[in-house]
Amino acid sequence: MTYHLRYQVLPGRDPARLAAYCAGHGIEEVVLIYGSEELHAGHPVGVGEDLWFEHVSEVKDVLDAHGIGASLNPWVTVGHADRGRTQDLGFAPMVSPLGEAATATASFACPVWRDWLAGHYGRFSRLGFRVLWLEDDFRFHNHAPLTWGGGFEPEMLERFALLAGDKPTREELVAAITATGPPHPWRALLQRTWREVQLEVLDLVRQAVAGRAKLGLMSSGLGVASVEGRDWAAFFDRVEVHRPHFAPYGDAPGRRLSYSIAMLELQRGLRPAGVEVAPEIENWPHTEWTKSDTQTWSEMVTARLSGAGGLLLDVHPFVTGDPQRYPRVGRMLARSRPAVDRAFSPDISVHGVGVPWWPDTAAHVWGDGGLDGLRADPLRAAEYLLPYGVPVQAGVGAVNAVFGKVAWGVPDGEVERLLSGGLLLDGHAALVLAERGFGELLGVRVEEVAERDAPARQPYSMERVLDGGQLLSVNVQPAVARLAALPGAETWTEILTPRGEHWGDGRVAFTNRLGGRVVTLAACTPESLGRCDDGQSLAHRSLHYLNAELPLVTGGPHLLPHLARTAAGWRLAIANGSADPARPVADLDRDVTATLLAPLAEPASVPVRRAEGRVHVEADVPHRGYVLLEWR
Repeated sequence: MTYHLRYQVLPGRDPARLAAYCAGHGIEEVVLIYGSEELHAGHPVGVGEDLWFEHVSEVKDVLDAHGIGASLNPWVTVGHADRGRTQDLGFAPMVSPLGEAATATASFACPVWRDWLAGHYGRFSRLGFRVLWLEDDFRFHNHAPLTWGGGFEPEMLERFALLAGDKPTREELVAAITATGPPHPWRALLQRTWREVQLEVLDLVRQAVAGRAKLGLMSSGLGVASVEGRDWAAFFDRVEVHRPHFAPYGDAPGRRLSYSIAMLELQRGLRPAGVEVAPEIENWPHTEWTKSDTQTWSEMVTARLSGAGGLLLDVHPFVTGDPQRYPRVGRMLARSRPAVDRAFSPDISVHGVGVPWWPDTAAHVWGDGGLDGLRADPLRAAEYLLPYGVPVQAGVGAVNAVFGKVAWGVPDGEVERLLSGGLLLDGHAALVLAERGFGELLGVRVEEVAERDAPARQPYSMERVLDGGQLLSVNVQPAVARLAALPGAETWTEILTPRGEHWGDGRVAFTNRLGGRVVTLAACTPESLGRCDDGQSLAHRSLHYLNAELPLVTGGPHLLPHLARTAAGWRLAIANGSADPARPVADLDRDVTATLLAPLAEPASVPVRRAEGRVHVEADVPHRGYVLLEWR
């Protein structure tokens, strides 16, 4: 099944019209939502729950009669956000690190809420749905209006105290887990508290639906889940279907496909084989005005290229009528289907520069005084590489990229493994590895990480290529590492002040005693450097130095590659993230076939030219279009 329509049911709508719409538009399954968003009046109980149960049951019967599959998406677990709502059900509220109490969002530690959740899922599972989904509010962070989120309720602090053998106040606990410098032992214990509470709830829900439905999990970002101490392996021992978040709610520039490609790949590394994957094609507020058909198409194709078996389609308004009112949406789904089907290959393996990450990373990050400072997101390295035409993969590869605080999370036994291959570092990651005792393997001395807005103002401004004189900007970097190349290292660029004075080395390449190769960038936020041809040339030079045997892509700005091994051979999918048409060029010395996937059009064969070890696409790839280069 490919098309899974995520659709809000409303009393008064004729479910036969929904079934007819699905049959006419190739929609194999409907994921029913009820009492959501504008209609959310709180956790349904009593007569309110009965009414939803009866209506959902009626819709399910009609879908069954028409041969349309059905799953169920209860709108809340603990609750997304208060949004002016209050509850009087006896749920203990979430409490933020600042002591703010929610009015509608429940604590994971509350036994009354736990009983409600298990009972609600258990009751609705008796209707025979294929999947029952856990919403992505099944988390501690991001519950407005709480600052950061919850997890600091008295009930949670009591559980923490049993683990810690100590009973700090909320203020003392927050200060300890976010303190600057090495992690306080309480941080890992609080993460364990949160993790165990979540898994207890997950077990209750799983038991409530056991034998009647699969359990599906909607999730969000990796970095903040690490702050919560989420154990992904334990989660996927308990759930069978995953909806990875990967795309924005509304219109965004085509270059933001780098975020979507990276999110899908990095979450792939969390899941064991056999977990069903259905990314959500999101649209909020739910109207045709929120996201263009072109963008929706491109996100569907991106998800399918990642190997997603299904698409969770959030494409119709939730409160304003039957799907027949929106014929443009139906036409978009029909016109998208040929490319959506062409993009899919099951059981792919993805190849590229490795972007390694460990789920417990936030337990090892040195604090900076706030919970958000504990986030260490592997997405940053991927978002630097992809727009420059460099494919990426999750996990450790032959060549890897580690940026920023992720370097704190690399296990001791893995650091030398990374340094024995090819390793790309930003300035912050180099400082972390030096502080961990690996400085002599880097080829640079990190004298400081200079923050632009620190009291001692820093004058870094430009980066100059030493063997060509080209200038690039580092002027808006929030921090730059002052690097000094060690003997035996190659210095490719230098950092200059506005007056052209030497401030530090910019990019340094080094072969260490382990035989590994390391390239270090002084920039501490490389993904936000101004993009240019010289920047791409330096990025590709880095990958060549690190011995990356990958088909790097040029030919225009923001040509985003995805390299996969399929059952039929190799496939390099290149998306055009620019608004201008482009003709990609790939470092491939192969005979290939090329297929153009243009938005809302039938797939078409296009010509290519092979010259000087490269494949040149001889047709325009439009905005958000893909060209698939395939070979055996």
